[in-house]
Amino acid sequence: MRERIGAEAESSEKCEEPGGPERDGILALLSTVLGLGRDSLSASASARRLLKNFGTAAALTQASLEEIRVRGKLSPRQASSLRAALLLGQRLCSSPLKPGEKFSNSRDIFRCYRARFFAASKEHFFSLHLNSKNRLIREVLVSVGSLSTSVVHPREVFAAAIRDSAAAVLFLHNHPSGDPTPSKEDRECTERLCRAGRILGIRVLDHIILGHDEYFSFADAGLLTDTEL
Repeated sequence: MRERIGAEAESSEKCEEPGGPERDGILALLSTVLGLGRDSLSASASARRLLKNFGTAAALTQASLEEIRVRGKLSPRQASSLRAALLLGQRLCSSPLKPGEKFSNSRDIFRCYRARFFAASKEHFFSLHLNSKNRLIREVLVSVGSLSTSVVHPREVFAAAIRDSAAAVLFLHNHPSGDPTPSKEDRECTERLCRAGRILGIRVLDHIILGHDEYFSFADAGLLTDTEL
């Protein structure tokens, strides 16, 4: 009887969204964490409920401990275990930057920063200051915006680069929506920064927009000049 009730609960909690290997994998991982190592029927139902209520794994990582517990109808222990697993995953996937590090291509930068902003609810605009050999001097957080915008002015961006005697800069920011497609404002901002860089003699190597699973590189798209890393 207990197994039948669990099966009915699982059926009632099925997500209406289409599945797929990626979604099935997320459900399996959630079930394992919630079942504390055992893929039980109740844990599977809870996993489906969480994914249905939050929509995506990215949204789940942004949730507080209390939101996870209430919306997932989890026990305090389950909610704490899941929240800890999510935070641990983010930490393990994030590689801290060190002065002197050199990037060889845009994908290297995406891999380094992806986990860092995967769950960010606001846009963060960073400027990476590089020396004449394209090695990192330091990273500077230029702006933190609203849900979909960040305010960036060339004066603020290049003032810090000049203080660091940077020979080149590389810009990056995240899109909280997860879609890295550049907006009209992104394109206009990039053009302004490139013009300012040319006047000051500081090369703009790239402007990279980070999404959840992919990224957009202005340099790779051929929208910048003199951008070889």
